[in-house]
Amino acid sequence: MRILSIFPLVLLLSAPSPAFAQVAAADSGDTGWMILCALLLLFAALPGLMLRHAGQVNVRNILSVMAQGAGVAAIMSVGWAIAGYSLAFAPGNAWLGGGANLLLANLAQLRDGLTVPESAFVLFQLALALVASCLLVGSVAERARIGWFLAFIPLWLLLVYAPMVHALWAGGWLAALGVMDYAGGIATHVAAGFSALALALLAGRRSEISDPGHAPGLTMAGGALVWIGLSGAVGGWALGATDDAATAILNHHFAACTGALAWALFDRVLTGRTSATGVMSGALAGIAAVSASAALVGTGGAMLTGVIAATICRIATGLLAGRIDDGANIFAIHGLGGMTGGLLLPIFALPILGGVGFDPSISFSGAMVSQIVGISVVALWSVLGSAIAALIVSMVLPLRVTKAQEGEGLDAAVHGQQGWDFR
Repeated sequence: MRILSIFPLVLLLSAPSPAFAQVAAADSGDTGWMILCALLLLFAALPGLMLRHAGQVNVRNILSVMAQGAGVAAIMSVGWAIAGYSLAFAPGNAWLGGGANLLLANLAQLRDGLTVPESAFVLFQLALALVASCLLVGSVAERARIGWFLAFIPLWLLLVYAPMVHALWAGGWLAALGVMDYAGGIATHVAAGFSALALALLAGRRSEISDPGHAPGLTMAGGALVWIGLSGAVGGWALGATDDAATAILNHHFAACTGALAWALFDRVLTGRTSATGVMSGALAGIAAVSASAALVGTGGAMLTGVIAATICRIATGLLAGRIDDGANIFAIHGLGGMTGGLLLPIFALPILGGVGFDPSISFSGAMVSQIVGISVVALWSVLGSAIAALIVSMVLPLRVTKAQEGEGLDAAVHGQQGWDFR
């Protein structure tokens, strides 16, 4: 910083200014990149997941799932600002962050160790949280009350999402164990997927299941927005406009492509046809899997991650279809996809397979054990914590709508509108 002299102005103008150390300032390129990645993630949540879920339900419920998605995004955003960010990322203990950033107070000009202002980091993390929470809407579509959701999501944020994010990404106890999660394969996809499993089991089956939904075209369009939007997660977690960001986005795309092809091939072998919506499901399975390792593996590793994850998720979808009513397959695609990618990370991160390798103090077996422990903890706590939050809210507000409302359709019964008007 230049320091003004107390000498007369003429001397100040004529004399050379002495050099002093510059105060650290945000890098405008990195800051712009983080904001762009956050906006991509917002496109994934709104409108990506809204359209995808809307296409997978009965025509009488299209507005209800879209309204629930918008409501969840709104309440999650408010909760993130009030306490979620602070509990996830403020200095605290190994289990939870402290209260230094409640209501986003005391944000630093630069996030510690980064080249971007903390406000940009808050925005990026908020967008990731919105993706995770909006995924839950699909698991109980056509039978959950919007009021129940608006009460459930803040509790889910406090009990499940913030503690898991802190444990993995803010130097918490899972990070100390060596658990690796580059961009949310575990913290976002496993947490949301297993939370969706808990909600689907608690809600029970729908009285009328619209398989494959009333508008597969909407499902495809929404999935495409999610495909593109989630590139913001892997690109943004490079925390700057760097080679790691570009590499991660490339691997994200390659895993999506091989996942789509693997799912399509599996459909063809099993049924003799290639499901259009299945192609998109395979892409999202690959994306969920590679999120844990996008900047840590080579191109071949990313492609194989997509193939393996899509194959596992396709098999799981078939096996679970008659047992769990998860209309958007959130558990099978995101939960199991994220779990698969997290387990494959130590393998494909090996230098011999094109990965970046490990710190010399970390062995392959140690990395595998850490991943198994971390994924197991996140999965189990997501199920248990979500069930606790759901049951607490259900003591005040019922989870399910009435049978009459479900039969009429939630668009008319709850919102007094209809999704399509062909007059």
